[in-house]
Amino acid sequence: MAPSPDSPSGLPLSDGEGIEVLAADWTSDRLVDLTLATTALAEPVHVRILLPTDYRVDPDRRYPTLYLLHGGQADSLDGLDYLAWTEEGDAAAITADLPLIVVMPQGGSGGFYTDWWNGGNGGPPAWETFHIGQLLPWVDRNLRTGAHWAGRAIAGPSMGGFGALSYAARHPDLFLAASSFSGACDLTHPTIQRTASAVLAVSAQADGGGPHDIFGPWTTSELVWRSHDPASLAGNLRHTRLSLVTGNGDPGPLDPPGTEPSPLEVLVHRATLSLHDRLVDLAIDHHFDDYGPGTHTWPYWQRDLRDVLPWILVAFVSRPAPPEAFTHSSADSRYSVWGWEVEIRRTAAEFSTLAVAGPEEFEVAGSGSAAVVTPPRYRPGSRFAVRMTGGPVRSTEGATADAEGRLRLFVPLGPANPLQQYTPAGVHRTQVYRTTVTLEPR
Repeated sequence: MAPSPDSPSGLPLSDGEGIEVLAADWTSDRLVDLTLATTALAEPVHVRILLPTDYRVDPDRRYPTLYLLHGGQADSLDGLDYLAWTEEGDAAAITADLPLIVVMPQGGSGGFYTDWWNGGNGGPPAWETFHIGQLLPWVDRNLRTGAHWAGRAIAGPSMGGFGALSYAARHPDLFLAASSFSGACDLTHPTIQRTASAVLAVSAQADGGGPHDIFGPWTTSELVWRSHDPASLAGNLRHTRLSLVTGNGDPGPLDPPGTEPSPLEVLVHRATLSLHDRLVDLAIDHHFDDYGPGTHTWPYWQRDLRDVLPWILVAFVSRPAPPEAFTHSSADSRYSVWGWEVEIRRTAAEFSTLAVAGPEEFEVAGSGSAAVVTPPRYRPGSRFAVRMTGGPVRSTEGATADAEGRLRLFVPLGPANPLQQYTPAGVHRTQVYRTTVTLEPR
């Protein structure tokens, strides 16, 4: 462990969570520029953090956290990556008087906030592992955050808008609010996908990869695309405070005279509208601002941040309780959400869904079988009759809560599908089996 450099705030920063602190350059009492080594990435990575102006006044006070992601093609479109929000977005001035910790991590010139597919071998780069699995708990351990989903928000422009909503949809129990500014909110819509494939190819090459390294070729890896796509995962966002902001690509009031229309803003406008329509169909409440003329540039995203911050702070003040009932879909073979843990035992990759109706009933949809661990909500040693119904399953078994108050259950679904979902061979052969589990105290 490298010793933490002295800082104007006297703030110690320690290693942990797979992160080693290589350097901490304090440019002011509020702003630190970190250089970190992480097991998720091949090279050191940078993160900027803004502290509230009164962070040192009350050493017992905890603050909510806003993760601000940057856009893609940083060497051309944005001009900057993790520096963008402080150099172009005016984040320091905008948040100067707010009780808010702001974390601005590097995400690659075209990293797209995911663990890269890399021909099926996975990362590095493993951006999601770094941001979600390492950086988030590292920040909570080193800074006085709320360390709770009701005290975290995430936002970003363009590729960062995709990242904010993708992370929120894949991990809805980590972020209370998520905002997209001109974001790539739907990569899978038929009128968008071909262009999205071209954009991702350029993005991957900007970070030294091949054209299909991020999500794989669409024809054989559609499942990988959909498993990260905000519109495909929209149902997971029901308990997230959502804000979607977009212009239409025409020159607007914040553009200098002579500005040409922005084809990229036209594309993300279409993607944002697609996600908006999907959320409306699902009756998921969200804030939507289609503000008309405006290009794909920082003056608009700076305005977006100013506009959305009061809305985020109100959400923090409300401090809602985690939902008792929810639905979560994932293509991962293992996932955890809202205290539940699910491992799907299957032959081929596909989506599965956990639908929790309350403490005494849930449903798993997919194929093969599922090992389910409940949250620690039961009295240790308490016994339950476990009734399973649906498809080929009908049985009653017993279960006992462990020392933590969790139930560990084996849930059969149906014959495992032999072919990956959404592939040309498997698209018409993926069967979905649903098993409902009811718990009755004994």
